[in-house]
Amino acid sequence: MNQDISKLHKQHCKNIGAALLLTKEQLSTYLNQFPLWSLSTDEKTISRQFKFNNYDNTLHFVNAAAEIAKHENHHPYIEFSYNTCTIHYQTHSANGITLYDFICAAHIEQL
Repeated sequence: MNQDISKLHKQHCKNIGAALLLTKEQLSTYLNQFPLWSLSTDEKTISRQFKFNNYDNTLHFVNAAAEIAKHENHHPYIEFSYNTCTIHYQTHSANGITLYDFICAAHIEQL
């Protein structure tokens, strides 16, 4: 795991204060650390698709992602089917991408 991602994984949304939008430079830096995550065309959401062997593995992942959301009090939009799950993060209160989104993405990467 990337060292910077590892540092984010140790953080929690509730401990960093207000959710402030990232600058374009900050966003670019974080996206470079998360090469499997993509930025939406409106630059307000980051997303990643995960593939699994079967429905049970997919559902296990979705439930683990939901636990992260509950613990961090930061809830993604989750789409899933038989062997695919896509996670979309956006900080709705800030109407864009904040450090919260990348903290949670780092936690998801640990799964």
